[in-house]
Amino acid sequence: SLLQLLSNILLWDGIVQEESVRDLGLSKLLNRYLLLNLLNAPPGPDNIEKLNKVVACLPERWFQDLKSGSPLPELRNFCQHLLQ
Repeated sequence: SLLQLLSNILLWDGIVQEESVRDLGLSKLLNRYLLLNLLNAPPGPDNIEKLNKVVACLPERWFQDLKSGSPLPELRNFCQHLLQ
């Protein structure tokens, strides 16, 4: 249900100010609640599927102006988890 909520929040990108969407979706929901659940989940196909769903719901335009290899500040912890 947290993944669905994150997806729904990120759908507001382009309608509501980007700062608000990123703050609510990434800083508050992803980093405070969803990432804790993902870190505590046992490794396996279900966890990988959830990680893929998180990545799939992120708006592509947020990554267009980034230097290669540098994540969004709000996604640093998530990126570190992906690398593990």
